[in-house]
Amino acid sequence: MDFDTRIINATVIDGSGCHAIACDIGINETSITQLGDLSASTAHQTIDAAGCIVCPGFIDAHSHSDAYLLLEPSAASKIYQGITTEICGNCGASAAPLNGDYKMPSDWCDKDYSQLGRARSPGAPRTARRPIPTRPEAPPWKTVADYRERYAEANPAINVALLIGHNTLHAGICGYEPRGAKSDEMQRMQGALEQALDEGAIGLSSGLAYPPGSAVPREEIIELCRTTARYGGLYTTHMRSESNQLLEAIDEAIDIAERSGARLQISHLKTSGIKNWNKLEAALEKIRAAGSRIEIGSDRYPYTAGSTDLDILLPQWASYGGRDAILARIRDPETRATLRDELAGQPADYWDNVMIGSTQYEAYKGKYLPEVADALGMEPVDAFLHLIDTDELKTGGIFFSMSEENMWRVLAEPYVSLGSDGSMRAPWGPLSRDHPHPRAYGSHTRFLRAALDGKTVPLPEAIHKMTGLPARQFNLQKRGLIKEGYVADLIIFDPEAIRENSTYADPHRLADGMRHVLVNGVHTFEDGKHTSRRNGQFLARNE
Repeated sequence: MDFDTRIINATVIDGSGCHAIACDIGINETSITQLGDLSASTAHQTIDAAGCIVCPGFIDAHSHSDAYLLLEPSAASKIYQGITTEICGNCGASAAPLNGDYKMPSDWCDKDYSQLGRARSPGAPRTARRPIPTRPEAPPWKTVADYRERYAEANPAINVALLIGHNTLHAGICGYEPRGAKSDEMQRMQGALEQALDEGAIGLSSGLAYPPGSAVPREEIIELCRTTARYGGLYTTHMRSESNQLLEAIDEAIDIAERSGARLQISHLKTSGIKNWNKLEAALEKIRAAGSRIEIGSDRYPYTAGSTDLDILLPQWASYGGRDAILARIRDPETRATLRDELAGQPADYWDNVMIGSTQYEAYKGKYLPEVADALGMEPVDAFLHLIDTDELKTGGIFFSMSEENMWRVLAEPYVSLGSDGSMRAPWGPLSRDHPHPRAYGSHTRFLRAALDGKTVPLPEAIHKMTGLPARQFNLQKRGLIKEGYVADLIIFDPEAIRENSTYADPHRLADGMRHVLVNGVHTFEDGKHTSRRNGQFLARNE
């Protein structure tokens, strides 16, 4: 038989959790067409995988690359880890649909979309430079259908499946005030969600720790989840609490799924804050018990620090109304004094585990907040208010609040897949200028290295958590396994060379050890280098 691509001398771990086997792989167009001894066959291209491991392309079960994949289609930080598919639209925020006065997250909306998809991949020919507009242009899409068209035009290197953010729906139709939807608004939200699901979205996500979702009643989420369930979609949730009210938040998530009939995915399962570390067993028991009644899964990243906007530390009453309203409170002397007094009442070590991520101040990136406070000649609480004020709520925060022992226990749970909780970056171009959490460059490589070194679950199980398991959880058709008839999303890595290079101090560093990556049958990463060949697809619901 003739093949477009043939992989020989392969040690194959197929994504099912089973042990490695020796097997050649034959690929035609986008699919795996034959497995076995293919030594008598011919092929246009033959890849010798001797000394390496072949497995399905990794699926990032929790990402925020929605807009970034269009700006930097090389998807460098992910492709160097072997990630071939990302689940986007998490934590209640999605790139579409854009309705009313909804504002995308600050790190998306401050980008220039005038040259969408023109970012140069390594090895691609250079194009003439265009002048950078004095102000970023609005995203050239509104609906999921629009986003799909822009995705096809940008031709990213990896696949994407899109959840619809509840905060995106609610803010676009109801605004940012702390309230639930009115009856007519609820109907409009249902209609917008139905349209998005018809156009290919795979489910609904919530970010109930963030406004405006943090103020909505549970019934609003249940009603939207009922719509999601009718379409066979799933519900993913950044719960209302991952710390003091963790157990109550898990109860709420399970209740929403049970009453709506939607499948449930608990995002980045953790016990945040040292006084909450002892809640892990109770949390896991709730999830295990619910698994006998509903379809339930989770994801986690292999780090003990989380990351989000620094202003998450504001008290809830100060976080509503949208960006302009929040900044007005911070800049009003009387309200600022009230905020300062409330925040100053935190324990003495409250600020010690807070690191500054992205900010306009280069000298403060990657520095702990007390260090920044010393440089400014301020108390930490004042440095915090100064940064979020002068950065206009665009300051990134990295928060060291988790137990490493708990982290490995969560990652060992059979229903927990790998999710970076980080949007893709590149060490070049428009996504190289901020200061992300290293998980954007290293989550899957870090977990893979841990499995190879015997620090977590065995290697076949670890690979299953990055391939077959998330493919099943998110209902990705014919992906996540090495099997005849399945899509040829495949990676070949050197187990001796796999390592994460990104750090908290120096995050923009690509991972090592990946040798080849094929996305939908196209050789996107060859001999350890990114090619100019890109073939990522928008993975629509049930397609």
